[in-house]
Amino acid sequence: MLIIPAIDLKDGQCVRLKQGLMEQATVFSDSPAEQARHWLDQGARRLHLVDLNGAFAGKPKNAAAIKAILAEVGDDIPVQLGGGIRDLDTIEACIDGGLAYVIIGTAAVKNPGFLHDACVAFPGHIIVGLDAKDGKVATDGWSKLTGHDVVDLGKKYEDYGVESIIYTDIGRDGMLSGLNIEATVRLAQALTIPVIASGGLSTLDDIRALCAVEGEGVVGTIAGRAVYDGSLDFKAAQELADELGA
Repeated sequence: MLIIPAIDLKDGQCVRLKQGLMEQATVFSDSPAEQARHWLDQGARRLHLVDLNGAFAGKPKNAAAIKAILAEVGDDIPVQLGGGIRDLDTIEACIDGGLAYVIIGTAAVKNPGFLHDACVAFPGHIIVGLDAKDGKVATDGWSKLTGHDVVDLGKKYEDYGVESIIYTDIGRDGMLSGLNIEATVRLAQALTIPVIASGGLSTLDDIRALCAVEGEGVVGTIAGRAVYDGSLDFKAAQELADELGA
């Protein structure tokens, strides 16, 4: 079970949002590269980057910060990026620049042809981010709720060849209210590709609950606000996951 620290980038800084609202940003670091080094030193085995400006603009906007992070961690651990990835040229630039995975969210729902082409052109590098509330997928920085069912879309994307799916319960993100284990497992059971849980991770009890369902195909979780405000000790969380996984 991977505990994957998130570095959310806004205007070159490392921030956390509450329920995806840009005006609800808390700045945690002026140096995303130093933050990346901190998580590496704490035992992180993957990093999750989100270009928040890019997500709203439709194209990456924090290139300098992303480049600095990749220079800092080198080949030590894989890094994945989401936010504003809408075309194949952007994906190519990301992978050439050293990113292991790119995360496609809104564009996967609105332009499935693009997602299919991306999976064909860059096999093994494409992750889909499915953000949902009450089982229905949301797009456009969570501002629009669609009628699409999470499991139905997950199956479709699996057929396209995506590497894995990050499932976020947007009602819980940044709220420290606990992961939606039930909904995450429901999705994982319907698929053969790995599912990563996101939204609401807050305590070691969440880690225990996740590890209990690892056999269903849930392979990791994104750690955000909880590991920044100190309510969850990242190192202890990963060590617990390793212990329970063994």
